[in-house]
Parts: sequence; C-alpha cells; structure tokens
Amino acid sequence: MITQMTDCLFDLTEQVIIVTGGGGLIGAEVCRLLDRHGADIVVADLDESRGPEIADQLDNGTFQSLDITDVDSIDTTCNVVFDKYNRIDGLVNMAYPQTDDYGKQFESVEKEDLVANLSLHLGGYYAMTKAVALRMVEQEHEGSIVNFSSIYGIQAPDFSMYDQTDMTSPVEYSIIKAGILNFTRYLASYLGQDGIRVNSVSPGGVFNDQDHRFVENYESEVPLGRMAKPTEISGAVVYLLSNAASYVTGHNLVVDGGWTIK
Repeated sequence: MITQMTDCLFDLTEQVIIVTGGGGLIGAEVCRLLDRHGADIVVADLDESRGPEIADQLDNGTFQSLDITDVDSIDTTCNVVFDKYNRIDGLVNMAYPQTDDYGKQFESVEKEDLVANLSLHLGGYYAMTKAVALRMVEQEHEGSIVNFSSIYGIQAPDFSMYDQTDMTSPVEYSIIKAGILNFTRYLASYLGQDGIRVNSVSPGGVFNDQDHRFVENYESEVPLGRMAKPTEISGAVVYLLSNAASYVTGHNLVVDGGWTIK
C-alpha cells in the first residue's frame, strides 16, 4: 500500500516535460529518471550528437535542437512540442550558454564579458521560461517549472578550494546563479494565480574528473565527505515536478551533502 501511494505521488505518466541542457552531465540523468517515472521527455539541447543519444536511451524521449539564446529557436521548440503533444506540463532549465572566454579570473573579466554572459544565461532562462509559461497559461491547467541554480547562488565561493589548481569560480557564475534564485521567486509569485509552480534546485559540487587537489579540498568541507554523483541530483527534480510537491512553489531545494550548513 505504501509503495502504491509513493508511486502515485511521484508518477509523471503522460506529463510532457522539456529539459533544456538535457544532454549534459546532470541533464542526462534528469531525463533518465523522469523517463522511469513515466514522463514524455523532450531532450532539448544545442548538442546534436549527445542530445539524440540520450533521447534514444529513453522509453518516451524525443530530441529537439534548442538554443536558449535564440528566440526563434525557442519558439520553434515550443511549437514542435505543442504540435506533437498539444500540451507542455513541465520545464527544467539546465542549459548553460557561455562565451568562448568564460571562466577567467575576476581581474581579467571586463564589463563586456560580464554583460555578455548574463545576457546569454539569464536572458536565455528568461526567454525560454516566458515562452513556456505563456503556453502553460493558455492551456488553463497546472504546470511546473524547475530552474537550476547552485550553492554559489546562495553563498560566496570558498576560493581556498582552488588552491594549487588552474580552476576558479567565475564571478559571472555567482551573479547568474543568484539571479536565478530571485527570478524563480518572482515567477512563483506572478504565476501562482495560474496554477503554475516555479522552484529551483541548487546542487553542490558534482564529481566530473576534476583536478584531484580540488576534489580533496572540496570533500574536506562537505559533511558527507564527498562530492555528489550526477544521479543524486535528479531526484529533487522529479519531486518538484510531481504531485508530491503540489503545494510547493518559490522554493530552492539544496542538494549539497551539507556544504551550505557550515
């Protein structure tokens, strides 16, 4: 009985969900878990090699080429999805557009660099979310949007993590991820009257073959003593999209092994 109740709460059968950046490290795992919970998944990605590969692994997946920095590409994606399914139930914003020289040290980031990256990422999130939200409103039934932020949208980076490595945490990243959090709260307030829930997920560090010195530094500060696996982030997305979170909106769900409690 308990299993049946749990399955019902998290059941996403026939829910049409667009996952931007669905071909990425975490995005692919999100798509796979949504698939296991019965959703119809649109793997929306700029990578026309990796995206179709992920879609082909799913029982109910389809690939759609998408550039969230291009309004025409966004409109095409929404139209294609609507033509096929006649509805959009969920959106997961995970794409991460950036300039070619993204990732420089603070001293080397010019105003133009900052503005360009904010325009690509925050502007892309805005354009994609607006397009989907308007279609959800037209549908006149409930919808759910999940934005991806980060622990570095909540608090400042610990730069000692990057000692003796070539890595850093770009200033653009913190500004973008913090902006996503309040964008999420704004949308939750604005769209609540239409039955559209908007939440965010803030992952901690996810292991991806980073410099071993960074991994050691990072893991020493995590109460659980390790970095996350990509598979450990996707459960939060399923929860926020499902009926289990039917009264949850404007919330930021942190999945960080306890990193932000210190």
